[in-house]
Amino acid sequence: MVQRQLRAADGHTFGVYEAVPEGEPRGGVVVIQEIFGVNAHIREVADGYAAAGYSTLAPALFDRVERDVELGYDQEGMGRGRELAFAGLAREDALRDLQATIEEAGKYGPVGVVGYCYGGLMTWLAACHLEGVTCASAYYGGGIANELAQSPKCPLIMHFGELDAHIPMSDVDRIRQALPDTPIYVYPADHGFNCDHRGSHHEPSAATARERTLALFREHLN
Repeated sequence: MVQRQLRAADGHTFGVYEAVPEGEPRGGVVVIQEIFGVNAHIREVADGYAAAGYSTLAPALFDRVERDVELGYDQEGMGRGRELAFAGLAREDALRDLQATIEEAGKYGPVGVVGYCYGGLMTWLAACHLEGVTCASAYYGGGIANELAQSPKCPLIMHFGELDAHIPMSDVDRIRQALPDTPIYVYPADHGFNCDHRGSHHEPSAATARERTLALFREHLN
């Protein structure tokens, strides 16, 4: 598990947390951060996919605005994270950095993308716009319901919590109607249910969603 630097097409360099498996990789995985940066939780998620056999990269997308961001889950961290993600960081720059990360992960084989919260939205956009994404798994991506004019170019699954006040079930219904062939799973959980650093963590939902994501990766990456 190492910190690396990658270079995007426009010359910007950004940090990447890399976790590698024992033995030959089954493929590459890109983990896209929440609004809290590449913090301990995101590093643990990357470690988990490496333990499952994938060379895993988690790019520090906020490096374009502020380097080495790691925020807490309190109101202050949430406010700062939203500011960085939706006001400070241009979407096209984030996608440019994700493209560079996907290309790097592609050195290990086919690439799966998985992202959480802000990263869930970016996973959707990556599946629609970026090259080299073999499959993708988007967790509680806020704003996807407003981005349905585009279509994914690869197999995709989505995960939402039915108790999530940030993403109402009406939004999930709109996504289902627009993407009838995309598996969309709803869990008895709140926003952020995958994160065991948060009070909203729901272990049964997190375990089921992870197994579904790993099944997607096994089908398309191995």
